[in-house]
Amino acid sequence: MSKPFLVTLSDTKADPIWGEKALLSFDQQQATIHLDYTSDILSQVQTAARKLDGMSLPKVKLVGEQWNSDLTWVFCQGFYNAKTGANVELPELDDESISTLNSKKLISEWVRETINLGPAVVTPEVLCEKACSILEQICADKVPLTYKLIAGEQLVADGYVGIYEVGKGSVNMPCMLQLDYNPSGDPDAPIDYALVGKGITFDSGGYSLKPSPSMAAMKSDMGGAATVTGALALAAANGLQKRVKLYLCCAENMISGKAFKLGDVIKYKNGVTVEVLNTDAEGRLVLADGLIAAQEDGAKQIIDAATLTGAAKAAVGRDYNCILSMDDEFTESALAASKEVNEKLWRLPLEPFHLQQIGSAFADIANIHSGGESMAGASTAAAFLAKFVEQPEQNWLHFDMSGSYQLAANGLWAVGGKGHGIETISSLLLQSEQVELD
Repeated sequence: MSKPFLVTLSDTKADPIWGEKALLSFDQQQATIHLDYTSDILSQVQTAARKLDGMSLPKVKLVGEQWNSDLTWVFCQGFYNAKTGANVELPELDDESISTLNSKKLISEWVRETINLGPAVVTPEVLCEKACSILEQICADKVPLTYKLIAGEQLVADGYVGIYEVGKGSVNMPCMLQLDYNPSGDPDAPIDYALVGKGITFDSGGYSLKPSPSMAAMKSDMGGAATVTGALALAAANGLQKRVKLYLCCAENMISGKAFKLGDVIKYKNGVTVEVLNTDAEGRLVLADGLIAAQEDGAKQIIDAATLTGAAKAAVGRDYNCILSMDDEFTESALAASKEVNEKLWRLPLEPFHLQQIGSAFADIANIHSGGESMAGASTAAAFLAKFVEQPEQNWLHFDMSGSYQLAANGLWAVGGKGHGIETISSLLLQSEQVELD
């Protein structure tokens, strides 16, 4: 087996032979990353990792005393591609740092690989099975896990009509996973957090059919479900002692004689009726069931995550995730958490007036805004969800996961799933626990 390619760090400039202000220099089977401490060194390391990944190196080993946990982690994020993963031998760090990095690497790569797998492999049921498997692997009998899968016609029997309606046009059954992470083992312990994830394993747009270029990446439309699963797994790996319940709302949005149609009216179990004006606005229809279920179970705080709107991507591109909420304190905690873990998060507006912009002549609300192109698509999508939260002004956060998938490679990220957002949500779960312990 060939030796790994060595990578070291230096705070000196590269020899001019490598170019003015060169980031990388080479000496036989070793590369040196030349850091400029007057600018963002994390981005420099991740950029260098992308360049090295582009050289098709089978394996690299990080060597030298300048590597720390943060620099190692961003290198692993950059030295990744969908075909080979990230074959990185970690530097010599303390045991705790190595253990934390190994957990982050395992979970992040699970999220990225799961998003990157095609819809022929990851059906709604398979997505739920994969989520259970990674959490069982992380918990390894240390924390009790219980779960149930509600699928097909049973969704209707249990009142989860949004997931059923969106997924009934596919040969692959729609389903909801309800997984209970309960460190106390007490079935009466309060649920501190509910994590609700959109798991559309393929989105054709339904009868509001997407054009091929827009449909090509729609295997990634389960990025929210993958992200909240990864966030819970990472928090568990870091010793989370709060009870968290995970709700994955999974379906394929397909066209057939059984598929839901424009003009349909869906009546949810909380009594809200919804007119379908666009079958490509399906994510909010499935998330509504997850929000209802979380409140039925009495969750204290709710976080949902979804690749929900093109409007969010238009606002911030694929570099940032977006957050929308009416709870300023909860939002500030999330923004602070994202800064702490070096993830990008941007707040978009959600105000009470947005809830008035999704009216319908035939139901309580419509599944798209009713004011034409002047309406804010990400805000009105969040407003739709707010209709399924009893007190949307408190203890609810909505993540629109603009940054969870990279449509084309850039200087920091490979094409495909990024795992961006896992650490922010995981930190939120652990952060509140730390506050209580203090």
